[in-house]
Amino acid sequence: MKHLVTVLFLCLLVQTSSAQEKKKDYPITPVSFTAVQVTDEFWGGRIRTNREVTIPYAFQKCEETGRIRNFEVAGGLQKGKFEGLFFNDSDVYKVIEGAAYALKQQPNEKLEAYVDGVVEKIASAQWPDGYIDTFFSIPERQPDKRFKDMSQHEDYCAGHLYEAAVAYYQATGKRKLLDVAIRSANHLCNMFGPNARHDVPGHEEVELALVKLYRQTGEEKYLKTAKFLLDERGHANGRSLGGEYSQDHKPVVEQDTAVGHAVRAAYLYSGMADIAALTGDTAYRKALDKLWKDVVGKKLYLTGGIGARGGIEGFGDPYVLPNPAAYNETCAAIALALWSHRMFLLTGDSQYVDVLERVLYNGFLSGYSLKGDRFFYPNPLEDFRGRERSPWFDCSCCPSNVARFIPSIPGYAYAHDKKGVYINLFMAGKALIDSGEQTVEIEQETRYPWEGNVKFTVNPAKGDKQFALMVRIPGWARGQVVPSDLYRYLNNPDQQITLRLNGQSVPLDIQKGYAVLNREWKKGDRVELALPMPVRRVAAHEAVQDDKGRVALERGPIVFCAEFADNKNGQVLNLVLEDNTPLKAEFQPDLFNGVMTIKGQAEVVRRTLDGKIEPVETTLFKAIPYYAWAHRGVGPMTVWLAREPQAAKPLPADTLAHTSKITVSSGGTVDALTDQLEPNSSNDHSTPYFHWWPKKGTSEWVQLEFKKSETISEATLYWFDDTGIGECRLPQSWRLTWKDGDQWKPVENSVPYGTEKDRYNTTSFKPVTTSAIRFEIQLPKDFSAGIHELSVK
Repeated sequence: MKHLVTVLFLCLLVQTSSAQEKKKDYPITPVSFTAVQVTDEFWGGRIRTNREVTIPYAFQKCEETGRIRNFEVAGGLQKGKFEGLFFNDSDVYKVIEGAAYALKQQPNEKLEAYVDGVVEKIASAQWPDGYIDTFFSIPERQPDKRFKDMSQHEDYCAGHLYEAAVAYYQATGKRKLLDVAIRSANHLCNMFGPNARHDVPGHEEVELALVKLYRQTGEEKYLKTAKFLLDERGHANGRSLGGEYSQDHKPVVEQDTAVGHAVRAAYLYSGMADIAALTGDTAYRKALDKLWKDVVGKKLYLTGGIGARGGIEGFGDPYVLPNPAAYNETCAAIALALWSHRMFLLTGDSQYVDVLERVLYNGFLSGYSLKGDRFFYPNPLEDFRGRERSPWFDCSCCPSNVARFIPSIPGYAYAHDKKGVYINLFMAGKALIDSGEQTVEIEQETRYPWEGNVKFTVNPAKGDKQFALMVRIPGWARGQVVPSDLYRYLNNPDQQITLRLNGQSVPLDIQKGYAVLNREWKKGDRVELALPMPVRRVAAHEAVQDDKGRVALERGPIVFCAEFADNKNGQVLNLVLEDNTPLKAEFQPDLFNGVMTIKGQAEVVRRTLDGKIEPVETTLFKAIPYYAWAHRGVGPMTVWLAREPQAAKPLPADTLAHTSKITVSSGGTVDALTDQLEPNSSNDHSTPYFHWWPKKGTSEWVQLEFKKSETISEATLYWFDDTGIGECRLPQSWRLTWKDGDQWKPVENSVPYGTEKDRYNTTSFKPVTTSAIRFEIQLPKDFSAGIHELSVK
């Protein structure tokens, strides 16, 4: 049975006071949430799950972890200590925002009464001057500490308060939280400005939130403060926010390279787009264009994820896109979606919606379980052992962000301007589009993303209407993976996109990625779009070292992955998918609520004793949508498959070390020690490694017990050292001992014990015949250590 879901869209468009006169804004207007309905199970089902599961679950977690109780303590409603991280207030605000969207979708007296109670607790924590932040209000209000350290996220929390307040007011008409937000914003505007403080937020967000508050209230100072905070970036004046990490290294209009924390950056760019639209600032536009090209041309994962570096949760160097170590925070995917949509509203160019769609179906959706109560923080494109989504995090920005973002998604589907109506996303349902000059209902019928056929019925409200209907032709359907040369299709089947109007074929007049139909529309006019969906192979730019010799699979907007549960012996990293191997798409209604799968054959490769990589058998191969991985237990997964043996991660050869029984003094992942996967450096996180962290300065060991007595005279180690990321360093020293009866004796080595990084350290010694050998390692003072690979001969 289909469920009708009215979707709330509040990312950019908010209802303004009737007294507020129309001002400069985006040239394209997104269709309001009140006018969009979704009837399909793909997005409609997720919106329902978010409303029925995720939002109540997130509130429950906010209760259990003290996030809501912090407001009660700060407001004097009960006694206690501050609990959690200093920015935990923001999670409560984000879930309230999601609840507001849910209430707009479907009234719920119980949920509304609960939120009203939370709002009362929030209001109790506000200071008389408007300041609100529980971290600086417990155990007692500390006026001397507020806004002293701009990395403490006070304004970030305030921004999420403003977004929640606008959403809840529009959903219920209740002003209490909006009034809290207004008092807070007034205080913020008094604190920061040309004649006040010039510090800027460590974590951008309040800038775009102030714009939402401005749109709601018409209060000009909110817009001016938002622009002031943007323009002050890059003028350090003695402050220390981390420079590039917080995008505070240059004035925003001079920034042309995406650096630092990815979520902060994309929130910054979203705020810049808002200000560019509202003020007409062309310098902002030029900077945004350069930043977009840098991200999409050099730093975007195939899944739409951004932020390759886990150490800073942010952007790495150009073309450095590791797969197992990919961070790709779920919040960063949401932030990229917000920025992409704003860029479309500025330009009317479909390239931005192409990236938005890639994010929605892949890099964002993987962070959210099918049941709605488990979450990923990072979203890697490869995993040697697999992982499970978590029920919550100490830093739970991602789950709370999901709760507010999911219901907004269908609001990206439609937009309008003076020319006519844009159809951006394909999902079954209806939209009522009122541009002020005309009102038209558009009904969509489709099984997208599994099928590429989409039917639109156009119904003008009154008589015949002249306007342009602009139907997006996705980049993937036009042979373009992303709007740059970062990725390319290896195969472009000769299958034509077709467009029909009332049963008759019409030529494709494509402008900025849209098929334009400009005519006088009559009630009941039918437009039929057919987008062929062959399985396509994707290759990365040659500068992306991690994807050399490898291939990824796409069909329509979906990126696929190979997962352990579908492939022989649970292995996927040792598979080679040759370019000429036939692949077949098959829909499985009983898998993950119904998904398309890709099937074919692949070669299994193994390393030989002399170091070569050779195929050992042909096996059946199956791939699933990337977003659906990690729902069936823990095991290997990869998006990028080898297309040649040298790019695979072969099964290890039966060397003496690999066939030994391995025991360690402490630590885990011992199979990494002899998996024979070559690290690129000691700091390589793309291959498995063993470590003793969190132990530091201790004496540790690794022992190899042979199946029978062996005569050995050489041992090799490749050290793991994650300087700049973690706390593993090269060891202080090490030595080898061998088992002689019940005793352990040191070997007589002729080559020193090496402790150099980024290379194999080999030592030779007088031959010993033994049943076991032990590597004894002294960890450095104040640090831990680890090993990528070891071997004996």
